[in-house]
Amino acid sequence: MSAIETLFEGEPIRAAVCALPEAMLRELRSDHAGELGAVWIYRGVLAVARDPALRAFAQAHEAAEQAHLDFFLQELPAQWHSKLAPLWRIAGFLLGALPAFLGPGAVYRTIAAVEAFVDEHYQLQIDMLEGRERYAWLRDRLIAFRADELHHRDDALARTGTGAGTGLWRWLVHNGSVAGAMLARRI
Repeated sequence: MSAIETLFEGEPIRAAVCALPEAMLRELRSDHAGELGAVWIYRGVLAVARDPALRAFAQAHEAAEQAHLDFFLQELPAQWHSKLAPLWRIAGFLLGALPAFLGPGAVYRTIAAVEAFVDEHYQLQIDMLEGRERYAWLRDRLIAFRADELHHRDDALARTGTGAGTGLWRWLVHNGSVAGAMLARRI
């Protein structure tokens, strides 16, 4: 069994997370908020969408986002969870449900925009940990999460083209995500 596998078998990872610098704990708080919002994006889609392919897409990707969220819920101490969880649930639900009213293309464009931000967000955190072997276990976990998010983005992009308002919508989603991450780091 590798050291990473041992670390992820329960309490040792919690102790390792607690020993992280405060700046990294704030980053993980923003990840907790983002993954919570992501789960609720897909729940919003599923509450509205009737298209079987879109529902299958949302169900598959919701499962991956839930696995990411479970990591943060289990391993990030509760005092470092975002205190704005109700806001992230509502915002996520609306970010999924409203495009779902417009159809699959709107949902896929939304997911592509969200995941483009998440790609940058996780990459910044991975870069923060680069060369710091003490935190290789966390960097490896974030790399795996980022790979899942890139898969979600690429899957959404493969299912959609561009449409009217795509640039503006992408800008709104990106900047809303940036603002949400900044807020989540603090609260």
